[in-house]
Amino acid sequence: MTLSPDDGRMQRYSAASKTAAPGTAGRKHGKKFAAVAALSVLALTAAACGSGRTDEAGGSGEGSGDTITVGTTDQVTSLDPAGSYDNGSFMVMNQTYPFLMNFAPGSSELEPDVAESCDFAEPTVYTCTLKDDLTFANGNPLTSESVKFSFDRIVAINDPNGPASLLTNLDSIATPDEKTVEFTLKAANDQTFPQILATPAGPIVDQTVFPADSILDDDAIVAGTPFAGPYSIASYAKNSLVSFTANGDYKGILGTPKTSSINAKYYTSSDNLKLDVQNKAIDVAWRSLTPTDVESLGSVDGLTVHEGPGGESRYMVFNMNTMPGDTPDQKLAVRKAIAASVDRQALSDGVYKGTYTPLYSVVPTGLAGANTAYGDVYGTTPNRDEAAGFLSAAGVATPVQLNLQYNPDHYGSSSSEEYAAIKSQLDATGLFNVNLQSTEWSTYTKERVADAYPVYQLGWFPDYPDADNYLTPFFGPDNFLQSHFESPAITSLLDLERTTADENARMQIIGQIQTELATNYLPTLPLLEGKQIAVATDEVSGVDETLDASFKFRFVTLAKG
Repeated sequence: MTLSPDDGRMQRYSAASKTAAPGTAGRKHGKKFAAVAALSVLALTAAACGSGRTDEAGGSGEGSGDTITVGTTDQVTSLDPAGSYDNGSFMVMNQTYPFLMNFAPGSSELEPDVAESCDFAEPTVYTCTLKDDLTFANGNPLTSESVKFSFDRIVAINDPNGPASLLTNLDSIATPDEKTVEFTLKAANDQTFPQILATPAGPIVDQTVFPADSILDDDAIVAGTPFAGPYSIASYAKNSLVSFTANGDYKGILGTPKTSSINAKYYTSSDNLKLDVQNKAIDVAWRSLTPTDVESLGSVDGLTVHEGPGGESRYMVFNMNTMPGDTPDQKLAVRKAIAASVDRQALSDGVYKGTYTPLYSVVPTGLAGANTAYGDVYGTTPNRDEAAGFLSAAGVATPVQLNLQYNPDHYGSSSSEEYAAIKSQLDATGLFNVNLQSTEWSTYTKERVADAYPVYQLGWFPDYPDADNYLTPFFGPDNFLQSHFESPAITSLLDLERTTADENARMQIIGQIQTELATNYLPTLPLLEGKQIAVATDEVSGVDETLDASFKFRFVTLAKG
């Protein structure tokens, strides 16, 4: 099937007219990636904390009310937007950094944030005009040069754990004046670029604080107070306790914070997170509680379990170079045999009590364009004979020795049970002999991109609510997986879907990409999708307002008392 882009249609976004992004779904999580869950993810784990109410943080701002403490096991990798691409870091960035484009609480419609307007001036030029008199919390002006600097340094640094892969279509940036930014794109009519401005690639930083060619240490960032979002950071103990105070000079669409002082408290264990919210020692538990924890907390007087739209995906990644198999055909046969052997429903029922459900494509079911390609090709129940046939036809000797790696602290404590079940399923076929290993997240993030793991676990929260966010970052050139997968045919289809303005035609291409990946490539194996979950005391309001399809958890809506 060949489809041509419609050159005549371009999305436009302005303060006066909100236009929904292509493929936008009505679900929510809190990030990255397109709907979520709070039980696990590509977010992160955090360091240390026990029970007991935290001290209130001081600070001034436009909000009012008592200090609210939000507990999480997500870990902050880096406060530097060029050096992190994970849920834990992005949660902090969403409170503190300004974006050109963003999502108002309760909305999945993209609109200008600190920009006055943004639109396509021509098919390859996306122009944003900033609001008047923007400043960072340190008093420095926020100008078009700040915007250009912020995006240029992400591309130039190209950190392996950073978001540079989101900017592959960016060619150059011009600043005709202090309020105007012109993004010149390599491909015309990019239907995703406006959304990318609201992703981990989008925070605007102070060029007088951040170096142009290296990652800045978190403590130096906090000391420089280069924040222009609704909150600034008042005190910072990384992955222990972060205190936020409302920024009265914020001029974006997130609005005035309802609470002027917020604490984020970090836990190394979901057990302690559960205990503290159960005892009302914290006000909100936001990622990652186990399914059993959520079930138990739902019956506690004075607590409410809040659910938002899903979009989190859990999957296995295959390193194309180091996975089992002597030839590309044999490696593909191994991937297909695994796809035909895994029982997703058993994982959903036995491990996650239905809080995660089977995922049969790389795009979750809540998004426009999603299909069930893996279920269509390999079935929705395990088929040992089919798996054996794939291996036999390629001349692969059995049992296949398979080193399978997972992370026990970043994607929730149920990861251990999940991957033990996967090992059991594969071993039971007699076709595999699985060597299951685990590594802590701080090491995992480095080793997975250094060819240390032949097959390994990852999770994903979307950056923006569009199917492309489950496609281009994974399967385009220089993708963040760094698993040595690249296909010119898939790259061409990705380029086409991003530049096709006709909605129906674009959805057809997105479906074709999913089917091609499942049938002929299998660089990843989708397993489960989950929804986002937060547990809060009944004194806290505003939780549901932030659990929307933008996949961003925002403090501005939270209030207590």
